[in-house]
Amino acid sequence: MAEVEVDAAAAAAAAAVVADAAAAEPAGPTPFQMKSPYYAKRIELFEKYFAREGEKVIAAQHVNDPIKVVMPDGGIKEAVRHVTSPWDIAMAINKKLAQASLLAHVDGQDWDMRRPLEADCALKLFSFDDAEGKELYWHSSAHVLGEALELEYGADLTIGPAIEEGFYYDCFLGERTLSDHERDSIQKRMEGICKDKQPFQRIVVSRDEALEMFAENKFKVELISNLAGDAIISCYRCGPMVDLCRGPHLPDTAWIKSVAVNQCSRAHWRADVKNDPLVRVYAITFPHDKLMKEYQLRIAEAKKRDHRLIGMNQELFFFNTLSPGSCFFLPDGAKIYNTLISFIREKYWEYEYDEVITPNIFNFDLWKTSGHAAHYKENMFAFDVESQEFGLKPMNCPGHCVMFGNRKRSFRELPMRLADFGVLHRNEFSGALHGLTRVRRFQQDDAHIFCRRDQMEGELVNFIKFMDEVYEVFGLTYEMALSTRPEGYLGELEVWDQAESALKSALEKSGREWKLNPGDGAFYGPKIDITVLDALKRRFQCATVQLDFQLPIRFNLSYVTEQNLPERPVIIHRAILGSVERMFAILTEHFAGKWPYWLSPRQVMIVPISEVSRDYCLEVKKALHQAGHHVQVDETDRKMQKKVREAQLEQWNYILVVGEGEKANRTVNVRTRDNVVHGEHKLEELIEVLNDERAKKSLTCMFGTELSAAAAAEKEAAEAVVKAAADAEKKAAMEADAMGA
Repeated sequence: MAEVEVDAAAAAAAAAVVADAAAAEPAGPTPFQMKSPYYAKRIELFEKYFAREGEKVIAAQHVNDPIKVVMPDGGIKEAVRHVTSPWDIAMAINKKLAQASLLAHVDGQDWDMRRPLEADCALKLFSFDDAEGKELYWHSSAHVLGEALELEYGADLTIGPAIEEGFYYDCFLGERTLSDHERDSIQKRMEGICKDKQPFQRIVVSRDEALEMFAENKFKVELISNLAGDAIISCYRCGPMVDLCRGPHLPDTAWIKSVAVNQCSRAHWRADVKNDPLVRVYAITFPHDKLMKEYQLRIAEAKKRDHRLIGMNQELFFFNTLSPGSCFFLPDGAKIYNTLISFIREKYWEYEYDEVITPNIFNFDLWKTSGHAAHYKENMFAFDVESQEFGLKPMNCPGHCVMFGNRKRSFRELPMRLADFGVLHRNEFSGALHGLTRVRRFQQDDAHIFCRRDQMEGELVNFIKFMDEVYEVFGLTYEMALSTRPEGYLGELEVWDQAESALKSALEKSGREWKLNPGDGAFYGPKIDITVLDALKRRFQCATVQLDFQLPIRFNLSYVTEQNLPERPVIIHRAILGSVERMFAILTEHFAGKWPYWLSPRQVMIVPISEVSRDYCLEVKKALHQAGHHVQVDETDRKMQKKVREAQLEQWNYILVVGEGEKANRTVNVRTRDNVVHGEHKLEELIEVLNDERAKKSLTCMFGTELSAAAAAEKEAAEAVVKAAADAEKKAAMEADAMGA
């Protein structure tokens, strides 16, 4: 049974922690010492409200009101209202189950493992292996980080969420900032808090009580003030730290076994540079040291694969302060960029898309019609032209609506698939810019499909097939989730039901697993969320497919039906690469700079052994160049072995060593960047294999495979000829014997 915590011991421990921290500070009024009275007052109020919660539990114990708890397997467990907790249920089943369970869902609602149940309910438990369990674990760890920041620096805490891997806490330190060399002291403080086994305790307070408790933290006061007057607010405490929080949390801090503080950076309150500057501290925790070691190895590998580092080392691209957030693609980077776009253009032809070109600058009347002027203007670049306001386009859909509405449309023209690689600009905060993954100038493989309702499912099926083929070429895996109508949806329920049914059917026909995200769609239409996983199993949002019922209304779009009546089209927003820049970054890190041949800007390096073979090397280069391959000759005066090694380090897919023998035989000596030597081969034979490897967009070297296959085919053909001749000879002999008889 859940027990009421006797808070005297916890209060004494918290007071000791505060006293120790204060004693450790140098002489003079430090920020922590100045905040200590506030922290103490906050604890005093918390204890008052916690005692109130305890009285409810004691009263419930006397009532002893039975309830039934339904488990995922349909089994029913007996419990007592306001007494029995999910932890008690788990312990009654199996001690190991309880020790592994971090989070409970009670009728689908997040619930602390030690929080008493309040009524008959369905119960489900989650461990760290589940996404829900990880989120809770890292959210609780963020509270430990918040406590460490208060004790170390007297910080005013703002928000501290769990993120995809780990968590962060934003705090206000006045004029002070934190640098990475201070990570160790924060980490040691966190480790001490974990060893203290501080319980996570929950209270429920009114808005006025919360305002009193956090009176000296203006950020918390702002958050509380934005809540309704009758709002019921939950708060959690661990040690001397109390925070506004919906929860749930771990039973105590000892569940956190391994801690690493990763980074200190800058942020702003509510992500607005006009607001107070904040310090953001990133960290991660695990329930086992083994998991931490695996994570750190993966992060070390990710640092080696950082697209910014590879981009610099391979001279692919760079950024300059003269145009922040806008990339300068160097010749080799432009080769990759253009190859990506050419690949999508090939698929557009296959799937019958029509590429269009639309303006970069539009009068703001367009954005008023689309709704972006009211909801997206701060993310746009706007300027005046002849006393009228114009803006650089941040997306293509409004321009495509203008194109569709340019003349009367017939049902026979649908579906109309308009694709656009137009340049887009978004006014991202300078602090948010990050390599190629967050830029101001970019292009997308953006397309919009204008279709009838009865065409939605077919178009969605084809999109998923299109996307699957593209990601297979890259060697990327992905996950899909259907996001359905939210509470504030716009439009007719019948249209939403039809659209969601089309999306669901398309997902089922894909033959792949998918999840349901109920209520997570956009207000203007349901969507499929697609998450890409790279070689390190990191997750990225690239592709998207979104149904839209509102833009056709805003732009008054229609087509003429078979019955000669006007009808609104449905718009399908779709992209596969997403931002070409972002996909460039993902693929750089996915391949670790070892580009597959078809995508590589450094395909063939020719290495002459001596000056004698130079002319032949240039002849080989010309033949490869005419066949469309990226090729260079190393004409430096370095030794052959050094040239080969440099070419391998520079990630040339193939290195052709050419000497007098190769010149005389009209051959080349082939080896790869992985130092696999394929030996001497005719130039024509090499070009045939390279053409095939490029055309098939192979992720691996095909040279040995292709030659082996060709040799096998040649041998098979020769054997077939020999067998045919033998069969003919045998047949002729039999006929001769028959005539003689």
